[in-house]
Amino acid sequence: MQGTTYALPHEMLAKNARKMPNTVYLRQPVKGVIREHTWAEVYDAALKLAGAFRNLGLRPGDKVSILSKNVAEWFIADYAIILSGMISAPIYPSAGEKTISYVLDHSEAKAIIVGKLDDKAPAEAALAGRLLIKIAMPYDTIKCEFKMAGLIATHEPLKNVWQPVLDDVFSLIYTSGSTGNPKGGVLSYRNIAYGATTMKTTSKLTRSDRLLSYLPLAHVAERAVIEHASLYSGATVTFVESLATFAEDLQKTKPTFFFSVPRLWMKFQSGVLSKMTQKKLDTLLAIPIVSTLVKSKIKKQLGLDKARIFGSGTAPISPATLSWFSAIGIDISEGWGMTETAGISIIHSPFNKEKLGSIGQPVVGTEVQISESGEILVKSDGVIKEYYKEPEKTAETFKEGWLHTGDKGEFDADGYIRITGRVKDIFKSGKGKYVVPVPIESLLFENTIIEQVCVMGSGLPQPVAAIVLSDEISSDLTVNQVQQSLDDTLILVNERLEGHEKLDRIIVSKEQWSIENGLLTPTMKIKRTDLEDKYKDVISVETKDKVVWQ
Repeated sequence: MQGTTYALPHEMLAKNARKMPNTVYLRQPVKGVIREHTWAEVYDAALKLAGAFRNLGLRPGDKVSILSKNVAEWFIADYAIILSGMISAPIYPSAGEKTISYVLDHSEAKAIIVGKLDDKAPAEAALAGRLLIKIAMPYDTIKCEFKMAGLIATHEPLKNVWQPVLDDVFSLIYTSGSTGNPKGGVLSYRNIAYGATTMKTTSKLTRSDRLLSYLPLAHVAERAVIEHASLYSGATVTFVESLATFAEDLQKTKPTFFFSVPRLWMKFQSGVLSKMTQKKLDTLLAIPIVSTLVKSKIKKQLGLDKARIFGSGTAPISPATLSWFSAIGIDISEGWGMTETAGISIIHSPFNKEKLGSIGQPVVGTEVQISESGEILVKSDGVIKEYYKEPEKTAETFKEGWLHTGDKGEFDADGYIRITGRVKDIFKSGKGKYVVPVPIESLLFENTIIEQVCVMGSGLPQPVAAIVLSDEISSDLTVNQVQQSLDDTLILVNERLEGHEKLDRIIVSKEQWSIENGLLTPTMKIKRTDLEDKYKDVISVETKDKVVWQ
C-alpha cells in the first residue's frame, strides 16, 4: 500500500539489458519469419527513439498516442515514451475515426506512432490535417512524416533518461467504452509497478516463461498481464502476425502462460466439438488410459500442451465453460481487474475446482469490501486516483480511498468472490421486478451451440435472450435439431429461475456480434445498450414462438 517501494519500468528494462543482453525478449513474425529482438537491442532501440523524440521537440509530460495492433515495435515505442518522460495515450487499433479523434483531442497528444492496422481508413481520416508529429512503424500503414526505423537508425541513445517518482503519471488508458465516450484513466508509476509486481509473483513468472501477445495493448489487461509482467519477470514475448495465422503462431510459440478472453475460450471449445461430439468426448474421457491420451492430443492441437497457467479475464466466463475445459485438463483461472485497478486485483489462483464460477480472492496488497448495496469496493496501490479531465466522474467512482467498481458481488464462506452482475446492467421488468442478466446468460452458455448471448427486457413482462449460434457446431446440425436444442435449453434454464426472471423467448441473430459492427467492445464485451437498440423492434412484438429466428 502507500509507502511501499517498487522497481520502476525503466529500471527493469536497464537491468534486464545489463544482466541478459543477448537473451531474446521479443519475437515478431513477419511473413512467417520470426524477427528476434534481444533485451539489449530493445533497450538500445528505445533509448535511440527517446533521443529522437527530444530532437523532434517533444518534452517530458507531453502525451504520445500509439495506434497499432500488437507488434514488437509497440513495446519499443512504449519504452521510449517512458525513458523520455512522456505519457502514453494508446488507442485501440480497431477504433473508428470518431474515437481516434476524441482520444487525440482529449489527451492533447503531441505525437502519434502508427503501425499495423486492419483498416487504415479511420486513422487516415482522423489524422488528416492534424498538426501533430506522425511516426510510422515499419509495416504497411498510413503515410507519416517520420519512420520509426529511420529515427532509431539516425539518433544517438538518450543520455539523460527521465527519472520518475512513483506518483508521476505513467499513462492515460482510455476505457473501451460500452457506452458513450471512453474515460481516460490516469495511471501512475505506482499503479503499474504494483500491477506488474503482483502479476509476476501471483503467476510465478520467470525468464524461462513464454508469453503470446494478441489482445489489444491499448487495454490495461494486455499491458499488465503481458507487457509489464514480461518486463518485470524477464519472460519472452511472441506476437501474433495476423488473425489468419493465430492458430499457427500459437502452435509455434507453445506459451507456458496463456491468457485469453471468454469469447476466444468458447471458440476453442467450439473448434474441438466441431471435430468430436460431446457424447463421444464424454465416452473417451470416461476411460482412464484413453482419457489421458485424448486430453494430451487436444492440448497439443490447440498449441497449449506446454502451458502451466491458463487465465481468462476482461468479461465474465460461464462456469459451464470453465467446467468443460477442466474436464479436458485445462484449468482456467479467472481473474478480475479494471483499468481503474491497473490490472489484476482478484484471481482464482491456485485453481480450485470446487470454486468454479468464482473470480477468486484478492491478490496481496488489495483490500475488497462489499457495500450495503452489494457493490464491490477495492483499495490498493493499483487503484488510480482520477479520470483525466473528468472531476465529476472521478468523484462518483473514487470515494474515501475506495474504488466503486460498478460490479455487484458476494463473498462465500471461504473468502472467494463471485460476480453477480454489473450495477448498470440490472434492469426492471414491466412487473417492477429487477432482473440481473449475467447469471441467466451463464445458464444459457451451458448449451455449447450458443456462442454469444445478451439477456434484455427493460419494461417487458418477461426478459428475452438474443443469441448468436456457434458456426462450428451448428453447421453440422439441421435447423430442426438446433430448434429442438434451443427449445430444450429454454425449458431447462427457466426451471432454474425465479418467476420474474424466466425468459419469454430466445431470439436467434442472423449475424455475429463483432467489434467491426459495433456490437462488441475492443475487448469483446457485448455492448448491451447497442444490442437492446438493435433488437428493440423484435423484442417488443408479442409472439407465441419460443425461438424466434431473425
